[in-house]
Amino acid sequence: MSSLGGMTVPSRLPLLLSHEGVLLPGSTVRFNVDTPRNMHLIKHRLLKGTSLKSTIIGVIPNTRDPAKDADDLPTLHKIGTAGIAVQVVGSNWPKPHYTLLITGLCRFSVSSLLTERPFVLAEVEHLDKLEHYTTPAEGVTAEDGELQELSQKFYQTALQLLGMLDMSVPVVAKFRRLLDSLPKETLPDVVASMIRTSNKEKLQVLDAVSLEERFKKTLPMLTRQIEGLKLLQKTRRMMPGPEKKVRKGGVFPGRHFNLNEEDEDEDGDDAPSLEKKVHGANMPDAALRVCLKELKRLKKMPQSMPEYALTRNYLDLMVELPWNKSTKDCLDIRAARLLLDNDHYAMDKLKRRVLEYLAVRQLRASLKGPILCFVGPPGVGKTSVGRSIAKTLGREFHRIALGGVCDQSDIRGHRRTYVGSMPGRIINGLKTVGVNNPVFLLDEVDKLAKSLQGDPAAALLEVLDPEQNHSFTDHYLNVAFDLSQVLFIATANTTATIPPALLDRMEVLQVPGYTQEEKVEISHRHLIANQMEQHGLSPQQLQIPPDTTKDIINRYTREAGVRSLERKIGAICRAVAVKIAEVQTDSKTEELTPEGHTQQGEKAAPPAMPIVIDHRALKDILGTPPFDMEVSERLTLPGVALGLAWTPLGGEIMFVEASRMEGEGQLTLTGQLGDIMKESAHLSISWLRANAKRYQLTNMVGGPDPLEGTDIHLHFPAGAVTKDGPSAGVTIVTCLASLFSGRLVRSDVAMTGEITLRGLVLPVGGIKDKVLAAHRAGVKRVIVPKRNEKDLEELPANVRDDLDFVTAADLDQVLNAAFDGGFPGAARMREHPQISSKL
Repeated sequence: MSSLGGMTVPSRLPLLLSHEGVLLPGSTVRFNVDTPRNMHLIKHRLLKGTSLKSTIIGVIPNTRDPAKDADDLPTLHKIGTAGIAVQVVGSNWPKPHYTLLITGLCRFSVSSLLTERPFVLAEVEHLDKLEHYTTPAEGVTAEDGELQELSQKFYQTALQLLGMLDMSVPVVAKFRRLLDSLPKETLPDVVASMIRTSNKEKLQVLDAVSLEERFKKTLPMLTRQIEGLKLLQKTRRMMPGPEKKVRKGGVFPGRHFNLNEEDEDEDGDDAPSLEKKVHGANMPDAALRVCLKELKRLKKMPQSMPEYALTRNYLDLMVELPWNKSTKDCLDIRAARLLLDNDHYAMDKLKRRVLEYLAVRQLRASLKGPILCFVGPPGVGKTSVGRSIAKTLGREFHRIALGGVCDQSDIRGHRRTYVGSMPGRIINGLKTVGVNNPVFLLDEVDKLAKSLQGDPAAALLEVLDPEQNHSFTDHYLNVAFDLSQVLFIATANTTATIPPALLDRMEVLQVPGYTQEEKVEISHRHLIANQMEQHGLSPQQLQIPPDTTKDIINRYTREAGVRSLERKIGAICRAVAVKIAEVQTDSKTEELTPEGHTQQGEKAAPPAMPIVIDHRALKDILGTPPFDMEVSERLTLPGVALGLAWTPLGGEIMFVEASRMEGEGQLTLTGQLGDIMKESAHLSISWLRANAKRYQLTNMVGGPDPLEGTDIHLHFPAGAVTKDGPSAGVTIVTCLASLFSGRLVRSDVAMTGEITLRGLVLPVGGIKDKVLAAHRAGVKRVIVPKRNEKDLEELPANVRDDLDFVTAADLDQVLNAAFDGGFPGAARMREHPQISSKL
């Protein structure tokens, strides 16, 4: 048993198995403890002990996987270090663990193991004199000349290293004090623990029981540090400008010297470096004050505390944010127009708005970023337009998918008091792009949801308000960030589900569906080439004529966008790829002759190149067309009319069917109708009953009331689809008028409009999408409200040429236009609408 004054190192020591470092006598090392044996040692020995003796433990290096410590005891290193635990800190985050601060006292060797569980207890033999590490001595005696020479050389080399370093650095000053105060016998252990050395080298020093051998092991390490520092200084002198300056005191991660800058430990105590970054981030004064305050707290905080990592992450984020970094806009209007036209066909309104923004930006550089919202059906290119706008402006592009987001913290971030807190998507996006004026695409803003965690749509109010977003405050940052230079683009399928307050902050641009001609043009400009490239085909192998593309559009896809069209083209490319691959495989097949010689097999006749997809090949590849029924086939009986509806997926045609039977005047409605649709049906019945005599409408027994002794069943096909809205009023009136009069509605007529009890036709929305749906279905005449005539001007010229439009102010005009030869009793005076093919 070794002794020092009142402190004794017992011959029986509990052993701490160290996986991450080597403790040398005279040094102080911090250990993280999370393995079962080591945890039990702390709980049963250090935390329950009350005497100084109970804080002395043995530290044994162990290179085995820590996860295997719960199994059999690993083979222990032959030599360890007795040490005194000067600090014990426990934490449950991220998992239960302890942090020990241990000061080494002396070496020992394990004589025998007394117990292995719950922790290792061993009989040890002391190898060092404890007094050497705690009491100044006269040094090495002159009897051993070689040892005296080694000791003096080591001391002089250490002084040389100190002369190359800056004494204002605390760790260098401490090293100087230890060099002067400690006896030379202790210097090899202390110096080896302070300079940059590997665990393998420290093990070699630990195993050097002889003092002479210890000097010989440590001296080359000192020499290596000096040579490395000389090389670094020489390299810095050769560099121009600010790179020539050598960092004060060399490179110091934590308490170790690091004379190789490439080995710098970024996670160490580099508060000066972090402070320099904070001052160099060019952030506003308010943010700078917060960062300096957090940096001051960080300097006083031990690294073992969980809050240290949280504060360090916060400061790193503040430094990385682009407070004043921006890209310069490309303000060439002609080049921008050409780029937009090449990337996207049609979409004139969107492209015109982008060019207007560019033009104003060219005249006034401080223009705030507008908040644009593209509203339209899926597959029309809203997201890709946003990407093209960023490309046109020369800005960074970042997409944020908001579909299904139900937590306001996704937008505003979490407060730093919570575990696992992080900034919101807006601040994260700015960190990702690295500039403060990117193009942000907020995708599917109409699909935000509410939950117990708050309303993310309300959190977006400040982000998307040009008058407020210059001082947007994220909960994680807790300081204002300027978003006024960001160009926000939101996309949505409908404005109905966007809160009015949020919708009011955005400039809504409607993106309608494409006409057949536009789809054909888009297919041959972009879709076909893109799909052929993805499937490894060339124009010399596959060709899809325009007539085949029209067939795909009309008979295999009925959509506002081009997403299904692109999938069908992809299916054609896959089928052609199989054909070509089969022929190439057959051409390489070789047959083995009976004599054992190989000869080239007979090659299969390759298909004629290029493979042209005609209507027959189209049917073989895509199967029977799902949209082969003509509209006229559905309008062969009285009591059927064709209406137009708007959905978030684009315009749709909607059939309305009615039948009557003997009964008590009841009205039955089917087809998953909403309240507004049901009210339109009751309104239509009331108007027809009030005007039955005028229009010569009778019931089944010839009475003046159409509902007397008659039950009416009104059905909207596609019963699995929910339908609602006021725009089916004129269609229901026309359907019931056909039923009561026994006359057929024209098979080429579709209509939309809201009605009143006095027979007036009121305007409705979505006219462009509805007319395009009628055009896709092959309709020739479209009845729209008179007050919607202005909306027809937005239609493409070819659609206006193909359709006859009837603008109706009342139901008389609707009935006259819906039936051949007009309708009996309907007014045929000056109110009769004009039917024209060109508006």
